[in-house]
Amino acid sequence: MGIVRDIKNIKKKDPAARHVLDILLTYNGMHAIWIYRITHVLWKIRLRMLARILSYLARLLTGVEIHPAAYVGKGVVIDHGTGTVIGETAEIGDDVLIYHGVTLGGTGNERGKKRHPTVCTGAMLAAGSKILGNIKIGSHSKVGANAVVLEDVPDYATAVGIPARIIPKGDTNHTVCSLEHKKSSAND
Repeated sequence: MGIVRDIKNIKKKDPAARHVLDILLTYNGMHAIWIYRITHVLWKIRLRMLARILSYLARLLTGVEIHPAAYVGKGVVIDHGTGTVIGETAEIGDDVLIYHGVTLGGTGNERGKKRHPTVCTGAMLAAGSKILGNIKIGSHSKVGANAVVLEDVPDYATAVGIPARIIPKGDTNHTVCSLEHKKSSAND
């Protein structure tokens, strides 16, 4: 059922996903997650060197680095994937969308402590975003492209900028762009 859910989520979240065979053969983020699932089992049964070697090979093949000890939930989509790094104590909930170049990185070098972020169910991490430290990205929240997040992001909020600032749900201090009038006048 995991593979079917993965494929359905990719089709739902990526408009470029044309058909199942295309997804099975060409989606490096999905391949990275599938290999991660094997490395995670190996890590849990204490075959850690084998898990790390397989994880390294997955990084060479996919351009995505997922530490075998990290937790990745069901239906996670890593779109494009290249340059994505998910650290050892990171936790990712179900149905999260991660774009290329995202880092779920640690701060500090203490062993045995949680150093990496927790990303809750349904969150979206845009391209190049860096989420650093033992912080929480709330359910259904969004992190903007290239944002550097150093503090918790509440559920349903958006974090943008360097360092990231929080835009709560329902904030109306933004401009909506509509090109409908330009399309109709161009056809006249």
